[in-house]
Amino acid sequence: MNRVLITSAIPYINGIKHLGNLVGSQLPADLYARYNRGRGREVMFICATDEHGTPAELAAAKAGKPVAEFCAEMHAVQSEIADGFRLSFDNFGRSSSDRNHKLTQHFAGKLAENGLIEEVSEKQVYSHADGRFLPDRYIEGTCPNCGYDGARGDQCENCTKQLDPTDLIDPRSAISGSTDLEVRETKHLYLRQSKLKDKLDAWIDTKTDWPVLTTSIAKKWLHDGDGLQDRGITRDLDWGVPVKKGDVDWPGMEGKVFYVWFDAPIEYIAATAELADKLGEPDAFWHRWWRTDKGADDVRYVQFMGKDNVPFHTLSFPATIMGSGEPWKLVDYIKSFNYLNYDGGQFSTSKGRGVFMDQALSILPADYWRWWLLSHAPENSDSEFTWENFQVSVNKDLSDVLGNFVSRVTKFCRSKFSEAVPDGGTYGDLEHALIADLTAKTRAYEGHMEAMDVRKAAQELRGIWVAGNEYLQTAAPWTTFKTDPEQAAAQIRLALNLIPFYAVLSAPFIPDAANTMMAAMGADNHGWPDDVPATLGALKPGHAFTVPDNVFSKISDEDRESWQERFAGTRD
Repeated sequence: MNRVLITSAIPYINGIKHLGNLVGSQLPADLYARYNRGRGREVMFICATDEHGTPAELAAAKAGKPVAEFCAEMHAVQSEIADGFRLSFDNFGRSSSDRNHKLTQHFAGKLAENGLIEEVSEKQVYSHADGRFLPDRYIEGTCPNCGYDGARGDQCENCTKQLDPTDLIDPRSAISGSTDLEVRETKHLYLRQSKLKDKLDAWIDTKTDWPVLTTSIAKKWLHDGDGLQDRGITRDLDWGVPVKKGDVDWPGMEGKVFYVWFDAPIEYIAATAELADKLGEPDAFWHRWWRTDKGADDVRYVQFMGKDNVPFHTLSFPATIMGSGEPWKLVDYIKSFNYLNYDGGQFSTSKGRGVFMDQALSILPADYWRWWLLSHAPENSDSEFTWENFQVSVNKDLSDVLGNFVSRVTKFCRSKFSEAVPDGGTYGDLEHALIADLTAKTRAYEGHMEAMDVRKAAQELRGIWVAGNEYLQTAAPWTTFKTDPEQAAAQIRLALNLIPFYAVLSAPFIPDAANTMMAAMGADNHGWPDDVPATLGALKPGHAFTVPDNVFSKISDEDRESWQERFAGTRD
């Protein structure tokens, strides 16, 4: 399909994200978006900040700011950092938007009409000191599963087990620390997911191309224990989407809001509508991406997320869409990732452990991080960031292989010919063999990118860079020039044409370096190299270029040691 809808799991508003968050969703989604744009496809790439729920309220309280003000400020911060990493969102929306309020209330109304919402009286923890119920993250205690004493009321960060606040041992308020708690009865709305179990199961069975990680998590939730459970979709909070059936008040639900897990994925749709509003476009603009009765039937919809988000995107969000009975677009493919660990431990936002996105950009340009993270993406298992591995990968892959090739070719041409593509000579067996090899490697690279095999794509791309270096070593134009300047001209002409070729193929991974290479070569044709031989002849004799500054600098041992020490503890 020539239209591709891409969504990345939306990050919580409660702080700046670490590199593990980045590689688990936003960065590979950007890689895929850039690749598809490069292939000439129409792309809609959507993300947003997840602004509701207890994480937002607690973070705002800690900052001493009203929650709406805090969320607005943090959205601006996260948006700026996303730009710094060159994340090419078509829109980076906000789940607190009016569009998301209305769409969430619309879906709730439709689900109620279809008998898929149930009012349930349940017991929740009430804090006398705080004068309020303590939903999910407002309560902390000891995990009954692993004994970790910092577990939250929704999930244990240590063992990842999903929890309810009443499960915790020795619970305490996350607001005041008070243990003066009691369990009281309150009424909430539940999405009757269990009624959609068979439909969801059959739908997942059709997704034979999904990663094993994605399918296995979904199937576990469907079949383990008592199977898929109904799930609460409201909370006793002030900040969030007010509970309504469409635009009508919901009796008995006054003062409650929809639970963040329910409204957050709906923001994918809402953020596309927000973009239409920004552009002054009618609803037809976003309907053609999201409504199968309005043109979205020819869209391929791909989601990117960490494995902890898989249950919500394979079951709960599809249940919301299916249960509405309306022709909304369902996801076609879910690319899920394992965890990236940090230097012998875990990245942790709550504990401030690891390298965070703003810190990363303060010490090195985005391309350095993009390349390492994507080439080490935790696809089939958890992977680990170490400073030693990062230094080796940057120095060998980016500096020694790609950067060195660009530098050697352009500087040699300038010294022996001029700052223009030289004329003379013809291609021989060595040149034709290189072109054939690069054609095969390019097709393999495309195959990996289409399949979203991120690490394999990175390995193939590196192999394409290496092929140019190996050609240069074998052809040795600096030696050829001494006896046959004409043939050396042909060798350098091919090598110079490799630079914009590399730029186009590398742009999804390292966009800034790609732009630098393309600008240095004075090449304005960013078209995809469907015809590799023609592409490698695009720069004709006489075409002017400039020698670029060092495309990639090496990381010194001193810098590595300094950063390793600086980021050994927790974030300030």
